[in-house]
Amino acid sequence: MKIKDRCLLVTLTVVFTLGSAHAQDAPSSARRRKPRFESKAESKAKAKEEEARAQAIAHKMHEPFWKRLDEAMLEQLGTPAYAPPAPGATPAPTTRRIPPAPFDSPPYPNGDWQIGGSTIIGDPGELAPYPLMQALYEGPNGDAWKRSKIQFYGWINFSGNISTSHTSKQSENGNFPLIYDLRPNRMELNQIVLYIERLPDEAQTDHIDWGFRVSFLYGLDYRFTFSRGWFSDQLLKHNSYYGFDTPMVYLDLYIPYIFQGMNIRIGRIISEPDIEAQLAPNNLMASHSLLYGFDPYCQEGIFTTTKISNQWTIQAGISDGTDVAIWQEDPGRQPTGTVMVQWTAPNQMDSVYVGDNVINNGEWGYNNMQQLVGTWTHKFNDKIYTATEAWYMWEHDAISHPTKEVPFQSSSFPVRDGYASEWAVVNYTMFRIARNAFFTVRNEYMNDRVGARTGFATQYSEHAMGITWWPDKLITIRPEV
Repeated sequence: MKIKDRCLLVTLTVVFTLGSAHAQDAPSSARRRKPRFESKAESKAKAKEEEARAQAIAHKMHEPFWKRLDEAMLEQLGTPAYAPPAPGATPAPTTRRIPPAPFDSPPYPNGDWQIGGSTIIGDPGELAPYPLMQALYEGPNGDAWKRSKIQFYGWINFSGNISTSHTSKQSENGNFPLIYDLRPNRMELNQIVLYIERLPDEAQTDHIDWGFRVSFLYGLDYRFTFSRGWFSDQLLKHNSYYGFDTPMVYLDLYIPYIFQGMNIRIGRIISEPDIEAQLAPNNLMASHSLLYGFDPYCQEGIFTTTKISNQWTIQAGISDGTDVAIWQEDPGRQPTGTVMVQWTAPNQMDSVYVGDNVINNGEWGYNNMQQLVGTWTHKFNDKIYTATEAWYMWEHDAISHPTKEVPFQSSSFPVRDGYASEWAVVNYTMFRIARNAFFTVRNEYMNDRVGARTGFATQYSEHAMGITWWPDKLITIRPEV
């Protein structure tokens, strides 16, 4: 069966950042001017400036927290997202012990090559303070907050779409299978997110360090992050369009003595592969591809990332399966392996990230698809780069209707019993059009061979273009077609 329907969707998404968006907030190309001798007048002016700054810091120490937060918000709303290097500048000092990040972030969502399930080994993991943390740092216990390295941050992400599709008496989901823009012709609160996080310092090599993240998400997007048995009644029993989830709850342990460093992550993580990211500031576009919407999402277990050299990184882990809580009875809840390998070119122009993301017997379960996956990212220059991802997924002995063991399938049931497989490929190409904006083109193809992911045994193609624009440090606006 082939679906001949076509949908034109126009969306406008806004992300308002309340804390740090990601670890690459400071532009990777930040520079400082070359040192030179100062005149006496310049030295005197500099001393006065430093005295005034010290007085301002002392004054803020005695301001109420909400006043400091308001002032920090107003200050950063007027701060550009990206500051270009000064002419003739030399690189600012850094403790980073790996090659410089290949991308400026912002405007791009990440500065480093794609890798999931780990912080960047070799990077100090320093977050630039956004309004909430700036208000805390400038308060009476500011130094203690800085020493703890614990940060609170988050964002609000909302969007609206105009679509040629419409709701029906049977379903509101007129834009399906574009699941993140599920309901046509309406405004949505996609996600309100709060992180509590500590990043380990993985640039140093003389001691073991630790970190953690606990995430809280509320909004429409919970429908695409939950696992069976993990807040799943909101959708599987009540079909709530807005709900709550904790997509990441984990502990990091960094051990510098194994090769060039090993990170051990224990807990609930977002599955390691994928160009795209669920959390709004880390995604290349506001919308998502079909490929991302129908592959594994969350896993619970122990995951290791080992940096062998500047070119090679190996990941291996064991989990309880995909998208099923460790306490939930389900055929897919079983010991499951993960092996991924990343190679980056010595000239920092290419990255290849491939592996077997789900390794078990492939028995038909809630979301127990096996997945072979790979991504190739190529940087043409500082203004253009492209990323291509492909996967092949399958399950054995699929059943075309609900059963006692699998009463709910994550998307839809296949149209016939037996071996269920699907494959997909997507390409993103980004063009930087301004210091604080880039243009993206996305093209993809997906073949749901027996309808195990969408309920229709058919082929799909999806095409999109959009702009990501940072009017200032805290706001991102992303119109798309």
